[in-house]
Amino acid sequence: MTPAAPTTAARWLPPDDPVRQRLHDEAHARPAARIRMPALVLYVAVRHEGVERGAQWQHLRQLPGQAELPAEALDGQFLRLHLPGGALRWERHTEFTRYTLFQPLPDDRGLGTSDPPLMDALIVGRDWVRAIPGQVLVAIELVMLHADIASDDWLVPARQWFGGRPVAVSRMGRDGHSAVMTDFLLADDGFERILVVAPPGTTETRAGRISQRLLEMETYRLMALLGLPAAKALLPEVAQAERQLSALTARFEAREASDQTLLDELVLLAAGLERATAEYAFRFDATRAYDALMQQRLAELREHYLHGQQTLGEFLQRRQAPAVATVQAAAQRLASLAVRVERASGLLRTRVDIATETQNQQLLNRLAQGQALQLRLQATVEGLSIAAISYYVVSLLLYGAKGAKAAGLPLNPEVAVGALLPLVVFGVWRSTRGIHERLARRAGAEADPS
Repeated sequence: MTPAAPTTAARWLPPDDPVRQRLHDEAHARPAARIRMPALVLYVAVRHEGVERGAQWQHLRQLPGQAELPAEALDGQFLRLHLPGGALRWERHTEFTRYTLFQPLPDDRGLGTSDPPLMDALIVGRDWVRAIPGQVLVAIELVMLHADIASDDWLVPARQWFGGRPVAVSRMGRDGHSAVMTDFLLADDGFERILVVAPPGTTETRAGRISQRLLEMETYRLMALLGLPAAKALLPEVAQAERQLSALTARFEAREASDQTLLDELVLLAAGLERATAEYAFRFDATRAYDALMQQRLAELREHYLHGQQTLGEFLQRRQAPAVATVQAAAQRLASLAVRVERASGLLRTRVDIATETQNQQLLNRLAQGQALQLRLQATVEGLSIAAISYYVVSLLLYGAKGAKAAGLPLNPEVAVGALLPLVVFGVWRSTRGIHERLARRAGAEADPS
């Protein structure tokens, strides 16, 4: 009998980590589409802040043949739907959702036409595209055509396809297997147009990889640029904060205000910088990450020059690099200013601490002087107390001696009491010292309970 295939209970490995399967499947999460050329790829990326998956699910159900689409189908990050005459991919990312429609290109929209209309050929309808939940960030009409690119004969009709507008052109791949052309402009319908020309025989898999790289490159480019408006809004605040810090440090050096006043102002300045950091840090970090992804997708195109034509990479670098540099400069200035404020606050706190310690030392000195004076006064009072007590004791003894003389004893009261005076004084003094010693021992026992 042939043994049965191992089940989960009979597997050879220990139990899986809870996320093992999900991490393993991440490599296959967003496979490149298979595109049969000539093709029209309609791509829309929307920022979905405030848009729940339920709203996207309801919108996808409006597609032809998708009325029974279960809500669980959107639990993941990727979904491919087969439609009459094409297909649609839904992908949800951290900040945006992508909708990519694949369909054949009508025969009358290829090379040889000028600015051909494309939206009226969609299999989903203009209203469905207009109702996509979210705010549009990227919208691209990607057309992929067959043509012989061994010569330059295709360039003239390709430029005519863009209405004669200036375009950037690149050959792609190590062997220049295909070419891409775009004007990086938004047309009247709100879409950017990209034209890919590849020789007959280009496989559907290669066409899918080309479209994926181009669409992701443009998406990550615009996502990276989201940091530019934030940087331009932040830079005036940073400049104002730098001027405030400079004025504060000048007043700190010249001692034109109390340390407490300067410290309060520095705390307010630091609080403003913390607010700005919390507001802009994510956007600036995202710009760096998206720009790195864009550069990676651009490198994957393996561009080649085409007879002196400006390539996509040249066009993007000339405009993208200054924008990213502005964002990075704003982030660095904000971080540097926060460090300078912290350093100035540390110096001011040090000066305040030194002044406080000086005041405390002076106070301790005054307390010590007061205690020494108190001890001298106490010694004086104790001497007077010994004399007073001795006086009262001697008086009592004198009265006693007089009483004894009156009773008939042969006694001179004054002589007898005078003889006892040294003993009385010594006894009073010794009793006082004994009291002091007992109090001192009790205080020492309370201070050292062990």
